[in-house]
Amino acid sequence: MRLLVVVSLALGMSLTVSAQEKGKKGPSPFENPKNLKVLKTEGLQATMRGYNASLGQECVFCHVMGNFPSDDNPKKGVALMMISMTQEINAKFPDGKMHVSCFTCHNGSNQPKTDAPPAAPPQ
Repeated sequence: MRLLVVVSLALGMSLTVSAQEKGKKGPSPFENPKNLKVLKTEGLQATMRGYNASLGQECVFCHVMGNFPSDDNPKKGVALMMISMTQEINAKFPDGKMHVSCFTCHNGSNQPKTDAPPAAPPQ
């Protein structure tokens, strides 16, 4: 079955383009995800879109194109640590809501926009 996308043009005409004609290559990395270490399969695509928006980057910023499960990009390791950190912080709130996310610090940039608070003096 081919997926057809109908695009309405300003002149009231319509143009039909198949997914194959748009250059889609291979299966989606979301169809059968592998090497998930801190994320769950449910809602994975929406989660990844959120990361893209939070960091202002494309998938290949953290992933190896064509081999998404690969851990060869060191930025993926950093991202996994940051995801774990936000999960741990949010788990400490009794209401079960998300209080921090990647966007909390990154605001659409691959570098955090905020500085870490100063370390508390030893007691």
